[in-house]
Amino acid sequence: MVISRRSFLQQTLALASTPKPPATTGHVVLLGDSIFDNGAYTGGKPDVLEQLQRVLPQGWTASLLARDGATTAGLAAQLAKLPATASHLALSIGGNDALQRQGLLQAKAGSVAEGIDILGDAVGQFESAYCKAIEACLAHRLPLVVCTIYNGNFSDAAYRKIVRSAVSLFNDAIIRTAIEHKLKVIDLRAVCAKPEDYANAIEPSSTGAAKIARAIMAVITGSADGAGAVIVG
Repeated sequence: MVISRRSFLQQTLALASTPKPPATTGHVVLLGDSIFDNGAYTGGKPDVLEQLQRVLPQGWTASLLARDGATTAGLAAQLAKLPATASHLALSIGGNDALQRQGLLQAKAGSVAEGIDILGDAVGQFESAYCKAIEACLAHRLPLVVCTIYNGNFSDAAYRKIVRSAVSLFNDAIIRTAIEHKLKVIDLRAVCAKPEDYANAIEPSSTGAAKIARAIMAVITGSADGAGAVIVG
């Protein structure tokens, strides 16, 4: 049977536009800090790992390599333990890097420009470290989704405003790096936006963990169930 050039092109385009069915199995590995490793803060209620295992499709699994207190410098140790069955990576790191620099918020500056310059230097150092962490993840040639740093749940309104502004600078570095590497981003500022999403000022509660888990599931599986996720990329 002879197929015309037009028919061939039409069939090719139709095949290309047909959505691929979701993978029937997968192993999501959680990397980073206590945003994922939050079991110590949930009062015995489900943490991010357990919440993710609940919402992933049948046949999928998840494991935790993230460690409370980890910074970008400690990611290599986590990646060294990556299981051979890993199919997807989810990374939430950078919050502790920012916390290590919180003293800058009280630093004296002669002008607004000088203050911005001080913060800019700190963000530049973070961006360099974050880029290296992302490259280390990508070296494993697995799909990677990254998370921004959320704003936290600080009780003092004035301090909360300052933190929100400072965190946005670090998040700009995260998003910029993600765009450079064509990665998807979950904006945790939108996912964990209510006081009940937090166990304290900086750790996610079980309620927040459920939202984070749904966001991860939505990005990785392409599901629409994680409506709380704000995705870039």
